[in-house]
Amino acid sequence: MAKFLLWWQQQFSDLVAAVIFYTSIPLPYIENLDFQRVACFAPMVGLIIGGILGGLDGGISYIGVPALTRSAVIVAVWLLITGGLHLDGAMDTSDGLAVNNPERRLEVMSDSATGAFGAMSGIIIILLKTVALTDIEVNRWLVLMGVCGWGRWGQQLAIACYPYLKAAGKGAFHKQAIRSYIDVIPSLLLLLCFSVVMWWFNWQNFTLAVMMVGLGLAIASITSAWFNHKLGGHTGDTYGAVVEWSEAILIIVLTCVV
Repeated sequence: MAKFLLWWQQQFSDLVAAVIFYTSIPLPYIENLDFQRVACFAPMVGLIIGGILGGLDGGISYIGVPALTRSAVIVAVWLLITGGLHLDGAMDTSDGLAVNNPERRLEVMSDSATGAFGAMSGIIIILLKTVALTDIEVNRWLVLMGVCGWGRWGQQLAIACYPYLKAAGKGAFHKQAIRSYIDVIPSLLLLLCFSVVMWWFNWQNFTLAVMMVGLGLAIASITSAWFNHKLGGHTGDTYGAVVEWSEAILIIVLTCVV
């Protein structure tokens, strides 16, 4: 029993560390947090972020805020909660991919200055999310939770299945926590359980639940594979790009389902 309680305490501690690492959500100070396994909890953090956004969306909808304005507010808060962590990675990745010389791409991505292609990609991602969310009239909170969760599962897939390109990069420690596809299975089961609960919550959500799983798996896999194809591996920036583009593409496709 003592070992079981100790295990749960460690899991909770790692989850808190993941929330602190991936978000700007204010939490009380906790000593001796270990950030080495935060990537293992990324999809769970995504569900938490989506739940917060969904709750906010329901609240401002109740007071009569129109859909477009509501969607813009949600995407803005979405960005604030993540601290722009993933969007910054997507922008840096776009700047790197804009360079014709493959050998200079990582150097450009490491530059803190944002180039034209990075700025354009950031604007496009925000615009796509806002417009797509506006077109979704029902089950918005479920969509937000699912999109945030599956986007971060794509990050886990990128960590597990592809090489990390910078031995001393800031995201290198993620490879120690997620070494193979086996390590992404717990989060996959979590997202599958979320879809089952989504269906159970409302039997009419069966199509949405099934499509969320199928599309989430496909888009997360394709996005992480595409960046690997273009760069020959991944960096911390491309992990962020996988999250952002998986979220954007998934929410766009779900407008045809919801």
